[in-house]
Amino acid sequence: MLNPFSGTLIKLEITRTLRNKKFMFFSVIYPSALFLMIAGTQDSTAKVSHTDLTMPAFYMVAMASFGALTAVLMGNSERIAKEREKGWVRQLRLTTLPGRGYVLAKIAGAAVVTLPSIVIVFVVAALAKDVRLETWQWFALTGAIWAGSLVFAALGVAVGYIASGDAVRPVTMMLYFGLSILGGLWMPTTVYPQWLQNIAEWLPTHAYAALGQAIELGGSPHPKDVAILAVYFLLFSGGAAWLYRKDTLKA
Repeated sequence: MLNPFSGTLIKLEITRTLRNKKFMFFSVIYPSALFLMIAGTQDSTAKVSHTDLTMPAFYMVAMASFGALTAVLMGNSERIAKEREKGWVRQLRLTTLPGRGYVLAKIAGAAVVTLPSIVIVFVVAALAKDVRLETWQWFALTGAIWAGSLVFAALGVAVGYIASGDAVRPVTMMLYFGLSILGGLWMPTTVYPQWLQNIAEWLPTHAYAALGQAIELGGSPHPKDVAILAVYFLLFSGGAAWLYRKDTLKA
């Protein structure tokens, strides 16, 4: 059962996120602009190597996923590191808030931003590159990409506790670009050498993008990709809760 204070903190985190106009602007507009820059020059009928996906359809899912990743990973990690320095987290330790409640609040707050980010990429892809899908596919894509972003929201919480205020940005940026590029959000992994493809298929970003790609092709997400994301979510959220409790014991 959810701790009463956890519910209050979740509402507070969501409100704070929506009031941060600068963060909202870049989180929502940034992925759509990237889609136009990368997919705008692509032939609408050209297909990704070894798949039936067109390049615009591939980059629509890739940039929607990348945008969600941007919002939840970058936002959570830096905000938490700053809150630790300012003493906000120290104040939370005086309450009855459990570690899982803190992690849940941070994940919920970050997840609010991902939905408009995803939808705007879809609208831009449909208007600018004439991407057409069935109605059920649009809804399924939105739900899958939004749900998958929770994995990286949990990672952001964990990074915010591992890194100090000065180190959090470079650490987050390395994870951010490393996972995005290796996982196939910037380019299809089919262009990578085989040894790198073998590594990529076990990364959370690769499984994340694969959810949407499977739906675009008219199927359902592969159980392996769902399982990979579930395992990473448990690891990241469990690690974040453990780091919160460990930090509490140090105080």
